[in-house]
Amino acid sequence: MKKFVCMVLTFALLVGLVPLTAFAAYSESVNQWASMVKSKYGGMTITAAFATHPVTDAMQQMTAEFTKLTGIKVRWDVMEEGYLRNKLLIEHQGKTGVYDVLLIDAFSLSEYAPAGVAIDLQPFLQNKELTPSWYDYADIMPAYRDGIGRYKGVIYGIPVAGETRYVGYRKDLFKKYGKEPPKTMDEFLELAKFFNGREPKLYGIAMRAQKGIHFSSGFMTTMYNNGGQILDQKTWKVLIDSPKTVKAFKYHIELLKQGPPDIGVYTHEEAVSAFTSGRTAMWFDSTALTPWILDPTKSAVADKVGFVPPPKGEGGAYGALAGWDVGISSDINQKRREAAWAFIVWMTSKLKAEEFVNLGGTPVRKSIFTNKAMIAKDWTLPIQLESLERAGNMVADGIMWLPPHPKFLKVIESLGSYGSQVLGGQLGAEEALKLAQKECERIMAEK
Repeated sequence: MKKFVCMVLTFALLVGLVPLTAFAAYSESVNQWASMVKSKYGGMTITAAFATHPVTDAMQQMTAEFTKLTGIKVRWDVMEEGYLRNKLLIEHQGKTGVYDVLLIDAFSLSEYAPAGVAIDLQPFLQNKELTPSWYDYADIMPAYRDGIGRYKGVIYGIPVAGETRYVGYRKDLFKKYGKEPPKTMDEFLELAKFFNGREPKLYGIAMRAQKGIHFSSGFMTTMYNNGGQILDQKTWKVLIDSPKTVKAFKYHIELLKQGPPDIGVYTHEEAVSAFTSGRTAMWFDSTALTPWILDPTKSAVADKVGFVPPPKGEGGAYGALAGWDVGISSDINQKRREAAWAFIVWMTSKLKAEEFVNLGGTPVRKSIFTNKAMIAKDWTLPIQLESLERAGNMVADGIMWLPPHPKFLKVIESLGSYGSQVLGGQLGAEEALKLAQKECERIMAEK
């Protein structure tokens, strides 16, 4: 086993994750941890409940190595993400104890945490035997670590996939017309208006705006920076018809009007398609969609695109935040929990981070976003890092991009329905938001 660990560490040394001076210390520490894990949990089998996702693919490719190192076998139950959300609740309600390691959508954490689906991971992180120094929890980006891995201050998950949002723009068009990419929300809207109709079949912006959650998700992309909020995250009062949110909403509707005439049916996929086909000068959506934009087989503008962080507004320099965590089921005994934690430590450690990303996993650690070898492969990483730091500004100010309340999804479904009617011209903005306010107050009051 020591020979195997040395091979792993040698690889890490060669790719630059482990400095030469630290190699011996790392090797000894990994050997000690591996020996401890194998002596206590070798021969056990843990079951992982995961969604179909690039993160899952990456970890599955790393499983044989983990088993050889620790003696812990891993059984995988991989399913569609919507089914997984319901499955975890059902298994917990039945106290079946079928699963050990859970892949948790950040959107679902506000429902899972009160229900007790997953356990608090803080005791494991504080246990130096179970969590050695080379794991380096602090290296995980604060926006992810504190923004999607916690609920009411409790650590329920280790982030393994995340996304923020940033602005993509056509460098060729901006150069042609002597324009600079937007730094403020006012500049962003002005640019969208400038390019809308500037050339035949050219529009200013592509964003998601389909009725319901997609509309609200798009609105939230600009709302916080413009000073609006949907819910007061301390009192849970509905703020939809508050002056700041109304102003932010009117801005967003004006922005969407600079997009293609069919923008009202766009999800993230149609928004990407509009931008990559050359129909829009700008795009504002998820960093996770960047590979589609830069893929020359899918994008007609792959070599003409630049990216900038979310523009600042009167609300602040903020950024979106969503993603996935890995957690541990509350329905298993302590020994199984510790074996599950060993799996999480290995798969999500700083030591394995570059391999994880190279296998298709999503970067969540600062050491990856600043790694020269990784940047050479993906020039957008520094821009994504700056965008994530803006998402971290929200967390630092006590605001979660996804308000941690079990009824939040119902609230934004309602708001997005009314928002769609405003975009379609069926309702005025203020009338629609007053109606949405009343409906969402009723939703929040339901027991």
